[in-house]
Parts: sequence; structure tokens; C-alpha cells
Amino acid sequence: MIEFQRVNKYYGKSHVLRDITMTVSRGEVVVICGPSGSGKSTLIKCVNALEPYQDGHILVDGIDVGGKARSTTHLRRRVGMVFQNFELYPHLSVIENICLAQRVVLKRPAEEARERARRLLDQVGLKDKEAAYPMNLSGGQQQRIAIARALALDPEIMLFDEPTSALDPELVSEVQSLLRDLASRGMTMVVVTHEMRFALKVADRVMLMSKGRIVEEAPTAGIARLPKESEIVRYMRLSS
Repeated sequence: MIEFQRVNKYYGKSHVLRDITMTVSRGEVVVICGPSGSGKSTLIKCVNALEPYQDGHILVDGIDVGGKARSTTHLRRRVGMVFQNFELYPHLSVIENICLAQRVVLKRPAEEARERARRLLDQVGLKDKEAAYPMNLSGGQQQRIAIARALALDPEIMLFDEPTSALDPELVSEVQSLLRDLASRGMTMVVVTHEMRFALKVADRVMLMSKGRIVEEAPTAGIARLPKESEIVRYMRLSS
């Protein structure tokens, strides 16, 4: 579904992604952990062409993200992204936030877009908030609206950049529950986080990044059996 082939990225002289080679299978939930500055967010922004990369290839269902022939609009319809700080439009109501991209990108008629938005609001447990504005919602509610907005474009893949970092601890479970629900529906997801305990609750597989490299990966079910000197086990101890 997503394939990285020796991907390298630079910001000037800073080498932020180093020979990244990895695959995410259809229907898989992969969580990428690591300290701040390790390259996690940059990596997923390369998947939907928000960040260019200088070397290697990223393939999304066989389409070369860096290829000159690819359409950025078509790519971003297939790959939804939810940002760390929600990025909702403050001057639009909840339902207008969810409808806007449907009408602009998919050219959906207004009423069809609203019906799709209402179904998604029901799915994320906020069907009573369609007339509210972002400033009147909690952080957890805003994050769920941002997820609904991304889902409104019917993506095949969802990318999450630190989905719980801006939330109070009591709101984290709301987002965990929604991601588990999406996973149960077969959505392919890549989730970036520095919170290992969150990762273990939603992931099929965990990858640990450090200084622009993937230094270790393991299926979630097998992490408890890793040796004590494992990079992932050491990171779990430090982040707990």
C-alpha cells in the first residue's frame, strides 16, 4: 500500500530522513515513535507530498509520489491527513468544515456533502455538534472533527501526526477509541507519536525512529518478548 525505497530528505545541509526503507500493508496500522526531531512528522508529510524529498521513491498503491506525472490532488484524495493542531477553520461551523473539501475537491452537491458529513459526525460521536464552531469544542472534540473532515474525502489511507499531543490526558482515550474503530473497519493508518503507551493500544506494528533513521521495528504483540537491550524496549522505559 505504501512503500518507501531508500528515501532521503534534507533541509539545507541537515539530513532529516536517512535511507528510509519500509512498507505499510493494506489494512495495517503502523505507529512510528521516537523523540522530538527524529524525523517522524517529516516522514509522513512526504507520503502525501506536503514535503518534497531529494532521493529515493515513495509509492502509494503503485503511484510514485515524487513522479512528475502524478496528480497531487488525486494523491491527497486517497491519503487523508490529520494534523497535530487540528487545523479547523475557526470561522466555519463544524458541518461547514467537513463539507468544504467535499464540495471543492470532490465537487459533491451541497446536500450530498451535508449528508456525508452528518454520517461521519454520528460515527465520531458528535452528531449534536454540527452547528457549533471550533472555539466552542474541547480539544478531543476538535480532533474528532478533524478526523471526520479527512474521512469525508473517502481516503484509502489515513495519516495522523501526533494525534494526542495537544490533548489533556483525559481526552486521549476519545481519540484512541476512534482510531481503534477505524482500524476495525480496515483503514490503513500510519500514526506518528512520541507516546509509546498510546502506540501499543492502536498499532499492529511499531517502528522507532532516531536521527532520521528507523532503528528498530516489531509487531506490537511481540514487543514484550524483545530482549532488554532492544531499542524499542529502552525507549518504552524512557517514555513511560
